[in-house]
Amino acid sequence: MMKLSRMHKRLIALTAAMPAVLPAFAQEVTQATTQTASGQLETVTVTAQRRTENIKEVPVSVSTLQNEKLDVILSGGQDIRVLSGKVPSLNIESSTGRVFPRFYIRGYGNADFSIFASQPVSLIYDDVVQENPILKGYPMFDLAGVEVLRGPQGTLFGRNTPAGVVKFESAKPSLKGVEGYVNYSQATHGTVNVEGAANIPLSNEWALRVSTLRQHRDDYVTNAYTNQPDSLEGYNEHAERVQVLYQPNGTFNALFNVHQRTAAGSSRLFRANIIKKGTNSLVDGFDANSITTNGQNYQNLTTRGGNVRLSWDLGAVKLYSITGYETIASYNSRGDIDGGTPSNGPGFIPFQVETASVLPDLKQYSQEFRVESKKAGPLSWQAGVYYFDEDATGGSDNYNVAGARTSRVVSNQQNKAWAAFGSVNYAINDKFTVRGGLRYTNDKKDFATLEATNVTLIGPSSVSTSKHKANWDLSGTYALNQDVSLYARVATGFRAPSIAAPSASVPITVADAETITSYEAGLKADLLNRRARASLSVYDYDVKNQQLTVVGGNSNVTKLINAAKTKGRGIEAEIEGFVTPDFKLAASTSYNFTEIRDPSLSVNKCAQCTITDPINAAGRVVIDGNALPQAPKWIVNLSARYNWALEDGNLFVLTDWSYRSKVNFFLYEAAEFTGKPLTEGGLRVGYNWAGGKYEVAAFGRNITNQQRVTGAIDFNNLTGFINEPRQWGVQVKGAF
Repeated sequence: MMKLSRMHKRLIALTAAMPAVLPAFAQEVTQATTQTASGQLETVTVTAQRRTENIKEVPVSVSTLQNEKLDVILSGGQDIRVLSGKVPSLNIESSTGRVFPRFYIRGYGNADFSIFASQPVSLIYDDVVQENPILKGYPMFDLAGVEVLRGPQGTLFGRNTPAGVVKFESAKPSLKGVEGYVNYSQATHGTVNVEGAANIPLSNEWALRVSTLRQHRDDYVTNAYTNQPDSLEGYNEHAERVQVLYQPNGTFNALFNVHQRTAAGSSRLFRANIIKKGTNSLVDGFDANSITTNGQNYQNLTTRGGNVRLSWDLGAVKLYSITGYETIASYNSRGDIDGGTPSNGPGFIPFQVETASVLPDLKQYSQEFRVESKKAGPLSWQAGVYYFDEDATGGSDNYNVAGARTSRVVSNQQNKAWAAFGSVNYAINDKFTVRGGLRYTNDKKDFATLEATNVTLIGPSSVSTSKHKANWDLSGTYALNQDVSLYARVATGFRAPSIAAPSASVPITVADAETITSYEAGLKADLLNRRARASLSVYDYDVKNQQLTVVGGNSNVTKLINAAKTKGRGIEAEIEGFVTPDFKLAASTSYNFTEIRDPSLSVNKCAQCTITDPINAAGRVVIDGNALPQAPKWIVNLSARYNWALEDGNLFVLTDWSYRSKVNFFLYEAAEFTGKPLTEGGLRVGYNWAGGKYEVAAFGRNITNQQRVTGAIDFNNLTGFINEPRQWGVQVKGAF
């Protein structure tokens, strides 16, 4: 009873600020009944609860990106990191470039760059979990939409979801007729992005959809050490997806999906001593188009996969089967980690560091069976079982000044997990609905070092972990009226133990399982006769035993630790609407506060930076009270679109701006390794005709060309890497 009492108090505290704003919303809705229906927003549906539902009725903080929103941000050939900051509380970054994204929701993520890393944000593509971080970088093309679900989602989505879920859904085959599109853009640095899809009904029961993506950028960064102009920072990538639909009747549906990705180009460019000592500013005279390196820099990746989604309508219930298989056929990412040369700089570089991450073999198999009731009354439910099996073999190589390999460590990780889950929705009356969910997970990992060439390992060569956990959530949704709903939610989450590979100075390390308890409340509203839409959520969470990654400090290694507790709290808000039928505005913001609470926790300090945290008697940095890495307090998004209707079409101009406040790059705080706030703006001017089937546009991304250090290497010098440069381009689209 004491626990329930505390939970109630926290929810009451979270919702205390809402009554002040509710009357204003209600008044707007009442006044809107006489408004014209022109310029209304379309109803947004999501599958946050594994059913298609109106976003207003879902008791989860969720944002969507689809249609023009996606097209605008993807126009210049960007990878998945472009979603960072485009919705509240979402940050995405990488120290490995286009192929290894790291996700953070509400400040909660993982900075680990190990090929065996796990993340508390789950990425789900076409209902299949992409567990390994490299799989999470699969390109975005021919999408029906993207959903970002904030907070623990473990009772309905498998595999490590305590922070939230980023969910992609590709456009599906249809029996309705032949259709498709081609989308071509060309931009700065010889960037080319070609995307297309064709939907072809093969009969009354079979349909085929083929989707493809081609992306290219020229090398444009000069290597001043080797005097090679335009030799780095380019890429070539292509991805394909083939889907086949079989729908013989109204009771059975089968969807087959095969896909692949091939990527090659530069790895992340680490730039030595680009941060001015004692500050977080770029050094005077910094030139983003030049680098000094004697190391090799390249990246190659091939992934393949397939899934089968089956559904049966059995009358009172529906039965679903989702079978997924993903494989990494080859991965090799090599870079000059110190960012320069000991003899030529730039600046002081005490020793050469060149490494490569290799993952020649990964196989992931998953299977889910789920049964779902059909809503025939106040009670609805769903239940299922889930199985996950991953086998990954890979490691890291080190190289000398001459570029020859000097050492290698290769390990294997096998991860097997199973879960049983269920949820129940009950409509107490036509205004109030409650939901409860429960999931039991059993997770086992076996890790073994297979090869250690020229490396003397410390400790055992293998380790195993096994954990099981039950998680739950409880929520309620109350319809204040037909346009405004309130919700409150309590949810728990679980991330299985993680294992980090050994190195010459660090043994295998294991981080124990972490758990989260999250409290959330919010409102969602359609305003002004659906000319506008708004949402507001507040949250508070506690993470116990949080898994943290110690990156660098005194060597180029990762080590896992657990923090006794981490606190997080914040607020998220979104609003969009038509000022006039031709003028649309949208804005969103989030405030995320995070704090590590563990007085006993300390880490090695950086080699040359200016530490601003306390240092203990052992010469280590105390991180108690610090924010989590890559956790900006503020994220803000603004966009505006104006349309001029012409006789044969529409002329339009669109601008979008995203802002994130400063971030810590590491667990400790240092003057040089606190990333400055980043603001990036986009502009698009175009003309569409034939009911929007055809469009031509000119666009710009990061139009102010703001340069920021977005990550760093701390064990050698003041090395950093930067955000994407300004880009101008043109785009042509056609549908059939």
